[in-house]
Amino acid sequence: MQFRRTAALLVAAIAGSLALTGCGSDSKDGTQDKAGGSDKRTVTDANGKKVEVPAAPKKVVTLSEPTLDAALALGVEPIGATSGRGQSGVASYLAEKAKSAKIVANVAEPDLDKLSAMRPDLILLDETVGAKRVQDKLKGLAPTVLTAKLNAPWKDAFTATADALGKKADGEKLLAGFDKQVKDVKAGLGGNAGAVTSVIRWQNGAPSVVGKGKGHVGDTLAGLGLSRPKDQQGESSGHSEPVSLERLDSIDGDWLFFGALGDKAAGEKGLKEAGGVPNFNKLRAVSKHHVVVIDGSAWNSSGGPLAAQAVLDDVKSAMAKKG
Repeated sequence: MQFRRTAALLVAAIAGSLALTGCGSDSKDGTQDKAGGSDKRTVTDANGKKVEVPAAPKKVVTLSEPTLDAALALGVEPIGATSGRGQSGVASYLAEKAKSAKIVANVAEPDLDKLSAMRPDLILLDETVGAKRVQDKLKGLAPTVLTAKLNAPWKDAFTATADALGKKADGEKLLAGFDKQVKDVKAGLGGNAGAVTSVIRWQNGAPSVVGKGKGHVGDTLAGLGLSRPKDQQGESSGHSEPVSLERLDSIDGDWLFFGALGDKAAGEKGLKEAGGVPNFNKLRAVSKHHVVVIDGSAWNSSGGPLAAQAVLDDVKSAMAKKG
């Protein structure tokens, strides 16, 4: 009887042990916490370096626009973030979702003192911001992951951020849903299929080309089968490329998506200013009433899935068949 009781207890103990093991992370690098789950995991950053990160980070800081966008898209609200280009707070298209995030950086540099005081457990950034120059100092504050190199495809950058947050499967599901939307909108473009589509930012009295390459704008427009003016093809030499007022014809197309630094109101103000510039009103897109004022904080940023969704929604509203 004693043997049977002992054997039964042993089987129960083994079963319990296996159950706890099954609840843990599938990462071989993870260490087990008291509950049997993994509290650490290892990811590979954009430099090919291994970084040990929390399995379920609670105090995330995002030091670039794409990492902030990605985190919010995945339901993670960072405690610290970077300000949007030309804005004092986060990019305006993200403001509603990032109400609790404190500004601890701008695109040029982070405030290390503010960062240190927040005691983050994970810092995310990429090469679109100046924080990349102080990665060694950031690593002294918390595990730090460089998610993407400059001009990396936005979907790759998003996937890397999702992985760092322990939400890779969620990220893949989100991208699959977005790709399905792109196919649906493309099928509904009708007479605008393949249209020449120009994207510019109005700043300091003149336009700049934005949205080239494989960022969220260029990639989404390409996925929709839309073409670009000659000077908006290929990779960008910088975040934006100024255009001389003597070459306004180079930004023309069947459609012109017009923004400014900041929100849609800033774009409306910029368009009014542009209307007073000689030859602007002679552009084909203007004469056809095919100028679409956009939220520049979404279109002109280095964005992620939320910015890409804004681009897709604007194109669908302006160019897809109604009804």
